[in-house]
Amino acid sequence: MNDSAILLVDDEQAILQLLETVLRKEGFLHIDKATTAEMALALCNEKPYDIILLDVTLPNMSGTEVCPLIRRLTDAPILFLSARSTDFDKLSGFAVGGDDYVTKPFNPLEIVARIKSLLRRSLKGTSTVSTAGHGTIFDFGRFQVNEAAAELKVEGVPVPCPSLVFQLLLFLCKHPNRIFTKSELYERVWGENSLSDDNTVMVHIHRIRERIERNPSQPEFLVNVRGLGYKMVANRDSGYER
Repeated sequence: MNDSAILLVDDEQAILQLLETVLRKEGFLHIDKATTAEMALALCNEKPYDIILLDVTLPNMSGTEVCPLIRRLTDAPILFLSARSTDFDKLSGFAVGGDDYVTKPFNPLEIVARIKSLLRRSLKGTSTVSTAGHGTIFDFGRFQVNEAAAELKVEGVPVPCPSLVFQLLLFLCKHPNRIFTKSELYERVWGENSLSDDNTVMVHIHRIRERIERNPSQPEFLVNVRGLGYKMVANRDSGYER
């Protein structure tokens, strides 16, 4: 994990220096810094990153504006940093492609904990592809999830799926017709040491529905059981290995 490449994007040099110092003390050695959205895009074009910390308030182009552009270049987890703390601001960050959200002022150790949590989930998803000799294909008729290839196909067509979205989808496919609360999903997918955030789960549920449902607003597969949680609805053939 300490070999992971990290990109820090913030227009305040003091924050960049603080984060770099703390991360280097934690053993992270590959750290790049950018003070504008344009610099961040240029760096993402030049090299791959394992995680990106992105400030919402940047000159010329905001973090929420540049995030979709970064998403075209990488599926690396994006952790937003912002002085804005309303639910609307957080949901806006998740909606444009963010994976986590921390408000300023922040505890640097919390940032480190969230980075490690996101990296664990992301690297776990990557290792599944390289180490599994074979795996289960979960067939739900309209879509199939290939565990070994970390691939989602909808009506036979491969659909790009960021690591954390795929991990949540895979977990639900492995437990068809079972109801999970948002807290349970966060604990099981993001990790037991993660800091629970219901909004994160809700946004990732929405991202899955956008990919697998005919009409995301009227889901057939990933449904909400009111007052209880979410479940992946499977027919009797779902979840068998091919």
